[in-house]
Amino acid sequence: MKKVCFALMLVAGVIFNMTAQVANPLKGKKILVFSKTAGFRHSSIPYGISAMFELGKKYGFSVDTTQNASLFNEDNLKQYKVVVFNNTTGDVLDAQQQTAFEHYIQAGGGFVGIHAASDTEYDWAWYGKMMGGYFDGHPGKHVSNVQMGKFNVTDAKHPSTEKLPASFERKDEFYNFKQFNKDVKVLMTVDEKSYQEGTMGDFHPMAWYHLYDGGRAFYTNWGHTHETFSDEIPMNHIWGGLLWAGSGKPVKAKKTK
Repeated sequence: MKKVCFALMLVAGVIFNMTAQVANPLKGKKILVFSKTAGFRHSSIPYGISAMFELGKKYGFSVDTTQNASLFNEDNLKQYKVVVFNNTTGDVLDAQQQTAFEHYIQAGGGFVGIHAASDTEYDWAWYGKMMGGYFDGHPGKHVSNVQMGKFNVTDAKHPSTEKLPASFERKDEFYNFKQFNKDVKVLMTVDEKSYQEGTMGDFHPMAWYHLYDGGRAFYTNWGHTHETFSDEIPMNHIWGGLLWAGSGKPVKAKKTK
């Protein structure tokens, strides 16, 4: 197992060209990477974990990783600047853990959702609004689920998109979304004419962010493929999302009654 983890770290240990244009709010802080699944489990999960460790090493923050939902209590969560849902799926938190996470966000916490984080907690309305939309299928019925698609940046001033080309092509698994929260600020869309089996039409968001219930939430659809976590473009994007999510006020979580 140690040899496998070491090999994954080497894959993720590319030198990313990601010099931030703003002060780094994560320097000296901690993030939590949560990768519990109660449904499909992506093989890219360990690559995402390794990439977070590499970012932490490069930008001076600590990374804790877990699949243990019991760590979602207020005493534990308040030590983290950002919580990352790394390809989580299904019902991963019980009612008490959900309440603790709500309080964490309300106290100024940051959230970053990667790919299948939108395929998580369908019965938790608060989470759905924070997430910005739920998974509603992807290509794969008649064609490959992983395809090349054309992306268009709709907000080039955000840290997650400021280093991206205005338009470019990239291969990944493109989700269709339901219950989309129109209050989010869309960062990037995919052109459904550039691939097959998209269902959202002319406006198909792929990444977004918003202030939510006292905290900050960022989501990117990228993360199905292993290459997401070693390629410069997606890692510039993910680092920018972390940077923004960690830019809120200090987390001072309140106690659950």
